[in-house]
Amino acid sequence: MEFHAKEQLPGLLDWMRQQMKACGGKTAVIGISGGKDSATVAALAVAAYGRENVVGVLMPNGVQPDIDYSNGLVEFLGIRHYVFNIQGGTKGILDEMTRLSMKPSRQTTVNLPSRMRMLTLYAIAQSEDCGIVLNTSNLSEDWVGYCTVYGAATGAFSPLGMDTTEEVIALGAELGLPEKFLLKPPADGLSGLTDEDNLGFSYHAVNEYVRKGVADPEIKEQIARLHRTSRFKFQLMPVYHNGLPMALTDETDYYK
Repeated sequence: MEFHAKEQLPGLLDWMRQQMKACGGKTAVIGISGGKDSATVAALAVAAYGRENVVGVLMPNGVQPDIDYSNGLVEFLGIRHYVFNIQGGTKGILDEMTRLSMKPSRQTTVNLPSRMRMLTLYAIAQSEDCGIVLNTSNLSEDWVGYCTVYGAATGAFSPLGMDTTEEVIALGAELGLPEKFLLKPPADGLSGLTDEDNLGFSYHAVNEYVRKGVADPEIKEQIARLHRTSRFKFQLMPVYHNGLPMALTDETDYYK
């Protein structure tokens, strides 16, 4: 079955409206990185809710050399936006760890900015008119766990969570986004490397494996290993059940 963005859009936009209603929300709050995912989610939100109900948040960690992409996107979409520098927050935590004679690990320094950005998004959402944070991850990234728990992996709902990188580009193009917002290589914002440099294989390879089951044996094993070891990022927090009866139930799996 082939992906046709034009055919996918009506159902996706209707689903987004349903999800916003289920959340009791009105204003979509979206972190704007300047890449294809946040650009496409922002464009989807404008189409689903109207630009007056969309807020973009640009969150450099100090100086962001490519922030012009983010500025250009919010201007193109005509949405209200904030530039919120998270450097003070991240530096404050790292400085306090140093004061306590703790040595931040590389994993800490890599993941902290993403978590600080999500904290910022929720702070802003709770200060907006029924603000709801939209997730901007895609299937290709999520499949190999290339996201941060309580960071980029977070949000009230995920419009692109079942779309590969190539499908995201197709959706963005169908929504009228210029190529410059869709073809910018995703980077981690820390090392100067692209996602694919860090992973050691291309997202196209992930997409071929996910959609067609086709992959070079070595890359297939790498993808499978990353998928296995990252599933905890997308599961509900395990809860110990003490065996006592529940008089009430709900539609989630949390209390089962």
